[in-house]
Amino acid sequence: MGIDNQGLLTRLIRELVRLPGIGQKTAQRLAFHILKAEKDDALRLAEAIRAVKEGLSFCRQCRNIAEHELCEFCVDPKRDRTKILVVEEPSTLYAIERANGFRGLYHVLLGSLSPLDGIGPSEIRAQDLADRLKDSEVEEVILATNPTIEGEATAIYLTKLLKPFGVRVTRIAYGIPVGMDIEYADEVTLLKSIEGRRDL
Repeated sequence: MGIDNQGLLTRLIRELVRLPGIGQKTAQRLAFHILKAEKDDALRLAEAIRAVKEGLSFCRQCRNIAEHELCEFCVDPKRDRTKILVVEEPSTLYAIERANGFRGLYHVLLGSLSPLDGIGPSEIRAQDLADRLKDSEVEEVILATNPTIEGEATAIYLTKLLKPFGVRVTRIAYGIPVGMDIEYADEVTLLKSIEGRRDL
């Protein structure tokens, strides 16, 4: 089946390719799947996309995805309000939630410091995090930025910004994944594992 460069199907494929992790072949498979699907199924997908764009925004307090002014974690009275875990993106927050080991609050930066890309402290709204500490019961801020140059720079900047508030600022440990043989770990991972060691 030839694809007209100006056709509706080509337009759909072009839009699907813009999604992260979707290449040309996957976009074509998805487009043909949508084309073959029942009309109601395809329209449900289109409606779900529209609803997300119109019904979701960012939490006023932590900048997580929210349907209302505050997200589900900020309004949950069972969360430990003495701890805030800082992440770069909402996707990281939900990965941590799936692990079911953290019951405190979150703060989402929606990025990391990258001066070459024009992303400074105001773009990640670092001051919003500092403002949350004023007159609050927060005792510890846990930095869970990515182990990249930008993530490390962000963690260092935030540590300096938050220390004057008298809260404990910690960084999550990085190291060897469970089930992996140590001999296969790269040097940086080994170093981080040794640095992040703990008493038994």
